[in-house]
Amino acid sequence: MSFRDRPLAQLFLARWRELVREPGVLFWVFGFPILLAIALGLAFRNRPPNALAIAVVERSADDPAAASVAAAIDAVDGFAARRAEAAAAAELLRSGRALLVVEPGEPPRFTFDPSREGSRLAEIAVRDALEFARDPATRLATLETTVTAPGQRYIDFLLPGLLGMNLMSGGVWGVGWALVLMRTRKLLKRFAATPMRRGDLLLSFMLFRVVISLVEALFLVAFGILAFSLWPRGSYLAVAAIVAVSALAFAGVGLLVASRAQNSQSAAGLMNLVTLPMFLLSGVFFPAGNFPDWMQPVVKALPLTALNDALRAVILDGASLASTAPQMAVLGAWGAVGFAVALKIFRWT
Repeated sequence: MSFRDRPLAQLFLARWRELVREPGVLFWVFGFPILLAIALGLAFRNRPPNALAIAVVERSADDPAAASVAAAIDAVDGFAARRAEAAAAAELLRSGRALLVVEPGEPPRFTFDPSREGSRLAEIAVRDALEFARDPATRLATLETTVTAPGQRYIDFLLPGLLGMNLMSGGVWGVGWALVLMRTRKLLKRFAATPMRRGDLLLSFMLFRVVISLVEALFLVAFGILAFSLWPRGSYLAVAAIVAVSALAFAGVGLLVASRAQNSQSAAGLMNLVTLPMFLLSGVFFPAGNFPDWMQPVVKALPLTALNDALRAVILDGASLASTAPQMAVLGAWGAVGFAVALKIFRWT
C-alpha cells in the first residue's frame, strides 16, 4: 500500500480540500493577517518610542515655576512634560496618560500611583533632572504623595474598561458563535420547518444576552469592590441600565456577523474583525482621546467607546443616567440597526 492510499494521507487530503474550497476561510487564514500587518506597519512606521508623560501643575498660563520644571523634564530623554491645572493633572494620572504629577514649589511635590509599573522610576528620574537643573551638588528635598483613594488610581480607570471589554466579547462571541453552531449542526434548518418566526429566534438571543450580561456585570462590580474597594459613585440602577443597553447593542452586532456565516472559521474571522479594532481604539487600557483628532469621530461612534465612557462617568464620577444619553444613543443605534439588518439578511441554512 502506497503512502497516498493510507487512511492518514487521505484524511489529510480531505482536510486540505475543505480548506481550499472555502474562499472565505482562505482570506481569514492568509489574507487578513497580511492586511493587518500592512496596516500596523503603515501606522507605526518611522515613529520614535513614545515619551513617558509627566504632568506639571501650573497655577496660570505663564507660571514661571511650572515652565522651569517642564523644561528640566523635557531635557531628559524619554520624558515629556504636560503642563495642566491641578484637576486636569490629577485626571491625567488617573487615566494613565501621565506616570507622575509634579507640583512646583519649595519643596516640589510628587504625586504618583505606586501600583503602576514605572511610576517609582519616573519619580527618581524627574527628581534627578530637577536636581541637575538647580544644583547637581545639592540633594533636592521633595514631598511625596501616593495615590491610594478609590476613584483616583489607574486601576479605577482600568476596571470599567475591562468590564466593557468583557461585555463586548460576550455579546459578539456568545451570540454569534451560538448562532453559527446552530447552523452548522443543522438545528436552524429544523427550526425553519416550524411556525417559529426568525424575529422571535433572534430576539431570544438578545434578551438572553441581557440577563447574562447583568449577571456578569454584578460579579465584576463585586470583584472591584472586594479587591480594590471601588464602590460605584453613581446609581447602581444607572450601571444596570447601561449594561442592559450595551448587551442589546453587542448582541445585535453578533447577530449581524453570524446571520449568514456558513462555518465556524468564517464566523471567527468576522468576529475578530469586529472586536479587534474596538480592543485597540475604544479606550480599554488608555484613554481613547490619545488618538489623533481626525480619528475621533470614528472612535466615538464605536459601541465599546460609548460603553466605556458611560461606565466610567457613572462609576468613577457619579454621573446620572441622563448625562450619559449621548453614549446610550450610540449603543441603542448599534443594537437597533444590527437587529434590523440581521433580521433582513438572516437565513436558516
